[in-house]
Amino acid sequence: MDALGNAARALRGFDPLEALRHVALRSDPSALALRGIAMAQLGEFATARALLTRAAKAFGGGAPVARARCVVARAEIALACRDLGDAERDLDAAANVLEARGDVENALFARLQSVRRLVLLGELRAAERALTALELRRAPPLLVTVAELAAVDIAVRSVRARDARLAVERARAAARAAAVPSLTAEVEQAARTLEANVARLRVAGAESAVRLDQVEDIFRSSELVVDACRREVRSEKVVIPLVARPVLLSLAVALAESSPAEATREALARRAFGAKAVTESVRARLRVEIGRLRRVIAPIADVRATLLGFSLVPRRGKRVLLLLPPDPGESSAVLALLGGEPSWSTSGLAKALGKSQRTVQRALGLLLSEGRVEAVGKGPARRWMATAPTSFATTMLLLFRDSLD
Repeated sequence: MDALGNAARALRGFDPLEALRHVALRSDPSALALRGIAMAQLGEFATARALLTRAAKAFGGGAPVARARCVVARAEIALACRDLGDAERDLDAAANVLEARGDVENALFARLQSVRRLVLLGELRAAERALTALELRRAPPLLVTVAELAAVDIAVRSVRARDARLAVERARAAARAAAVPSLTAEVEQAARTLEANVARLRVAGAESAVRLDQVEDIFRSSELVVDACRREVRSEKVVIPLVARPVLLSLAVALAESSPAEATREALARRAFGAKAVTESVRARLRVEIGRLRRVIAPIADVRATLLGFSLVPRRGKRVLLLLPPDPGESSAVLALLGGEPSWSTSGLAKALGKSQRTVQRALGLLLSEGRVEAVGKGPARRWMATAPTSFATTMLLLFRDSLD
């Protein structure tokens, strides 16, 4: 068998060093592509993207299938690097080319990358529709595993614990059939997240840790829920987002912490504005913001004035439940925000949390050292993202035949 075929087979077996032994010194388009994929398996994403870009250009219009495969591989690397703009570039066109030329498996893989991108963007309904539309009945176990991991991610982010568990079991079965160790490890990691505590529940001053299935039960109840993790207030099917209203969220959280008792004006002013003393101007500002909060959450709750402050009164149910990040402290709060949005700037996080940028930077540094967040870009353009549950490196190389030609 020739060098290209040997390299492709090595990559199918996740042996990038063996693949490089066959093509490391070659610079023809197929060798460049295989070298790029090998570097992706080794985690050298910047080098991999450069090699795949060179390969795609070298293939040009004379080898549309090979070029399309390079585009799809580059898109998956872009997802691993959280470069969501680059991940979208030419991906649909590449999938169409592969489909039209009969490379059904790689076309399906390209569609799965589009699903993963939508999940990272937080467009869960669109991601679920796209995933449901894919034909997986005759797909190889590798692709079924990737698809089920995407289903797990969608279900977890949508707080559907039962759906997530079913998807994990399907992913386990497919991973066993695929016999790819990295995929098996990814499935087990996804399974562990379902058993972990995802939030703290505070009710009438008492606090306890809750798992995803317990959060799902809470959301199905008729109680008023102030969710500081997803930054929303909800009751049954009515959900009122406060993503872009950090002051109102701070007031809602402070009121929920005090419920069923009142929250004093001093406590509310400290929480919402960082005020050390309640002056007349602070009182006036507090009245304005309380009025705004009252109007926003009117369908499910009321904010009533009391002698010393205000109290939060649900229109449905009897209690106010408060969901907080799993651990106290800025790091946990930052991670909760990053888990609900595609990306944040440091200044945006600071504003949302009502903290200084220095405090947020310290929290981000800790999370970065733990591998729980990633930074994309530099300087003012730098954005922060939570590490995605399905962040394994390029797997499309397993779908390459014996060469790229």
